[in-house]
Amino acid sequence: MTATLAPYACNPAHSRGRHYRQDESAMRTPFQRDRDRIIHCSAFRRLKEKTQVFVAHEGDYYRTRLTHSLEVAQIARTLARALKVDEDLAEATALAHDLGHPPFGHSGEDALASLMEGYGGFDHNAQTLRVVTQLEKRYPQFDGLNLAWETLEGVVKHNGPLLAPGEDGAKLPWAIRAYEDWKGLELDHWTSIEAQIAALSDDIAYNNHDIDDGLRSGLLSVEQLMDVPLVGDVFRTCQARYPGLTGDVLIHEAVREMIGLMVSDVLSETRRRIEESGIDSQASVRAQGDAIVAFSDDMTERLAGLRRFLYANMYLHYKVKRAKEKGKRIVRDLFTGFLDDPGLLPTEFHPETDGARGRQTARTVCDYIAGMTDRFAVSEHRKLFHVEGWG
Repeated sequence: MTATLAPYACNPAHSRGRHYRQDESAMRTPFQRDRDRIIHCSAFRRLKEKTQVFVAHEGDYYRTRLTHSLEVAQIARTLARALKVDEDLAEATALAHDLGHPPFGHSGEDALASLMEGYGGFDHNAQTLRVVTQLEKRYPQFDGLNLAWETLEGVVKHNGPLLAPGEDGAKLPWAIRAYEDWKGLELDHWTSIEAQIAALSDDIAYNNHDIDDGLRSGLLSVEQLMDVPLVGDVFRTCQARYPGLTGDVLIHEAVREMIGLMVSDVLSETRRRIEESGIDSQASVRAQGDAIVAFSDDMTERLAGLRRFLYANMYLHYKVKRAKEKGKRIVRDLFTGFLDDPGLLPTEFHPETDGARGRQTARTVCDYIAGMTDRFAVSEHRKLFHVEGWG
């Protein structure tokens, strides 16, 4: 495969290596090895019961963080193959991008961020770095997954540079600054094309599956979507192509069509930017002042209209807001209970604490809660705060 890579791709044969030196695999490239380590890690498995939009117990059909990550990875491989860059690195970055997400989606993240304000803060992207460099305990030689430099870089800054040139890093999330090699990740530069592909694949996946889940949940209707930029045109095209088409098959066909349109748009715009910028190496990709992988201006505008519609009609729907508020309350209760009495934590966490309301205790509690699934968080909350048969 490496013989067909474009000159600006990340060639696995020239990887910058790992934090802990290991012999290379005879059967897998470094990026294939990273992908496999991510898939086999505990944090990845727990994504199966972590909220995307709808909490996991509301139905088996709705996306979870796990199914979302798989959809992102599938789109990333398609884009990477078309652009002749490393598919395995794009896939690994896509599969890892949500490993640090706590239970209950962004509402759980908002709750933890607020609770951790006096203890270094919380950010799910930074927590992902913490997961893959420290919290996963699978290997006798090191903590974490010991991923290749290119994969770590993609995990940390797939959405773009975190620092302006010359910035000292004081504004970075604590979990990034706590990683001893954070300066080596070149946080004031753009990341590889493969990681940029993972970021755009995330946008494509959630825009489309949120429409799908919203329609199937009954929070949205096809009629509402007819005036939404891009979406309405696609539904009308599908209905004209297949007269009488309705229900789940119409939804699936329209979503499939929208994914195809967005992928085609990204390929067209990215190829234009590659040609105009004249990039010819990984270094030239990272030295750009803007992303190479992007939507066109027209698609960006239409997606902004779609996001406004989804916020007004789905994310802010009272049923979704009620579930989010319940998740926040569970996270707040658990955090406060464990912080006030670290002895309530499972025994294996006790050596990591420094007493009630201590800074190390707060970080340990945060790590514990961030690793929970929705179901486990509800179970822990019930054990601590619900006394059956009393009162």
